[in-house]
Amino acid sequence: MVFNNPERRNAVSLDMWQAIPSILENFEKDPQIRVVVLAGAGDKAFVAGADISQFEKQRSSEADVRRYEEIGEAAQAKLQNFDKPTIAMIRGYCLGAGVNIANVCDLRIAADDARFGIPAGKMGLGYRSTSMKNLVDTVGAPFAREIMLTARQFTAAEALHMGMVHKVVEKERLEQVVREYSDAIAANAPLTLRAAKRTIHEVSKRDYDVELCKTWVRECFESEDYAEGRRAFMEKRKPQFRGR
Repeated sequence: MVFNNPERRNAVSLDMWQAIPSILENFEKDPQIRVVVLAGAGDKAFVAGADISQFEKQRSSEADVRRYEEIGEAAQAKLQNFDKPTIAMIRGYCLGAGVNIANVCDLRIAADDARFGIPAGKMGLGYRSTSMKNLVDTVGAPFAREIMLTARQFTAAEALHMGMVHKVVEKERLEQVVREYSDAIAANAPLTLRAAKRTIHEVSKRDYDVELCKTWVRECFESEDYAEGRRAFMEKRKPQFRGR
């Protein structure tokens, strides 16, 4: 899924926020899609925040702000609860909303020229609590304070140190490395990956539902893929998983 607004360093417009849920729903329905990579068009940015040029018309009045936040929240929630694995492929600028989009992806792989930051303090805008929780869950409260209070940009090496990204590679190798990760993920059993994602999300809650987690585990053991995995192991071959 490509954020395609290179003239504004792939800043996310309201139309783009609105499109995210339906795009992901289509991806969920397609059994041929095993992993989704999020990227920015061109080589200058992943996502350099929300499209500020729209704020005067679409994020100025109280009603406009509320509507904008609801649309952004829906896009964030859909990404966060998406059942298939997601990878943020980050090159160039990853700022503001771009950081939040990356934070709700399962894996974040960055080029060594990537720059990260949340410049909310330079704009005077509020950063919604769900996005803040994503940030704290990703880097911890101490680094979240530094990111928010300084509003400065961080290098890829600093982002790796904070845990904001999983891996930093030379920009020339970024697509190759992301492809390698994608191929490895796509070869695994889809139901197992779905159960893992759901369970990780569930056990992160203060009071998680043990029985619900057991249901997801049971679905794996009752699947055709589990039988295929056992056969492939005994026959010393690669399994052919079908997600059922």
